[in-house]
Amino acid sequence: MTSPPVQSFWQTIREAIRGSHHDYTSGPIGRAIILLAVPMVLEMLMESLFAVVDIFWVAHLSPSAVATVGLTESMLAIVYTAAMGLSFGVTAMVARRIGEKKPQEAADAAVQGIALGVIMAVIIGVAGVVLAPTLLGVMGASPEVIASGHGYTRIMLGGNVVIVMIFLVNAIFRGAGDAAIAMRVLWLANSIDIILGPLLIFGVGPFPRLGLMGAAIATTIGRGTGVLYQLYRLWRRDGRIVIHREQIQLKPAVMKTLLRLSGTGTFQVFVSTASWIGLTLINASFGTDALAGFQIAIRIILFALLPAWGLANAAATLVGQSLGAGKPERGEQAVWRAGFYNLIFLGVAGLAFNLFANPIAHLFSKDPTVAAIAGDCLRIISYGYPFYAYAMVLTNSFNGAGDTWTPTWLTLFCFWLWEIPVALVLARHFNLGPQGSAWAVTIAFSTLAVASAVLFRRGRWKLKTV
Repeated sequence: MTSPPVQSFWQTIREAIRGSHHDYTSGPIGRAIILLAVPMVLEMLMESLFAVVDIFWVAHLSPSAVATVGLTESMLAIVYTAAMGLSFGVTAMVARRIGEKKPQEAADAAVQGIALGVIMAVIIGVAGVVLAPTLLGVMGASPEVIASGHGYTRIMLGGNVVIVMIFLVNAIFRGAGDAAIAMRVLWLANSIDIILGPLLIFGVGPFPRLGLMGAAIATTIGRGTGVLYQLYRLWRRDGRIVIHREQIQLKPAVMKTLLRLSGTGTFQVFVSTASWIGLTLINASFGTDALAGFQIAIRIILFALLPAWGLANAAATLVGQSLGAGKPERGEQAVWRAGFYNLIFLGVAGLAFNLFANPIAHLFSKDPTVAAIAGDCLRIISYGYPFYAYAMVLTNSFNGAGDTWTPTWLTLFCFWLWEIPVALVLARHFNLGPQGSAWAVTIAFSTLAVASAVLFRRGRWKLKTV
């Protein structure tokens, strides 16, 4: 297939950002990927920008503040697990129904997914508010970190419903092919957070100086505003997904299907995110500086990895809609094409991080010890970027097809039976400290990429029904 003219390419880019009602089950695959991936990449770019800016301002407070954020993020893994697990099921169902040209059934799946998300968020929120100091202690925080950081942890865990909804409803939009709406939601939410963050942390102008708690309040306000906009768009009559008043009721049959898909997906995300908790605990044993350096490196790494998730999400949507339309070969072609695009993107990012690791790390911490650790970890993890490119696209494509078990077993092996033991051996036995954990991340993700490619080529995902 020949490449489109330059003018046609830029017209497609503009259409992707503006949003359009495009049939992704027909037409050129390259154009379909661009229309879906551009807003998804921009959406994730804003998420990665938020992660970097957030840790940038917090790092100006103290290493203890950075450690608090890192420990709280590890506890929020439970929230991310619930939200992302549900989003796998919702995306698969919505994409399949849209591919089958059944928009009302897609809206039913969206309503039931939102209901399940709210129920889980309330349970987690209550537990987080009550147990915040205890949870920090369990995670290995020092008394100083617990005393100064429990307020931040309380706000983040207590207001987790906005995090769940941002993840979940944007997954609904993406599954339906309304990627431009999901992009606008996150740009709105994170723009508010990025602006409010330093104002509330440092007390600029009329704003009170709230320190670390200011970061939590800014995040909650920003994401809460994004959720309000999401609900407004679901209620409008011009999207692919439109919720009508009569659909706002619990439907056990739909919820059962969602729970079947999401249960496996949730366990899959739990295995993945819990492995980060394991790495955090390993690094915490080397002191606050080691933990802070590793957390800074991870935030910078996410700056490149999150936009790459945009291409992975595009591939998942195309797989789901192609299967719904009875065109599995189209979905397979889209996955390999998206993986190649991701390889180019992450290859360039990995090269940049290798060349400029230390200068980048020093932008986030003036503490020479913390910055040195961050630079080393950043360079080591970026060695595996070419492998991450395909691992992200392939595992997400399994989920888009409704085959959530395959990536679950893969992540269980690669992250728990492989990554954590390797990290322990390298960090403690070989005395590499946080750098050992960084090497374990690179090794585990590279293994995941190779194993995923082998299983994807077997094609059993094409037989899944949703």
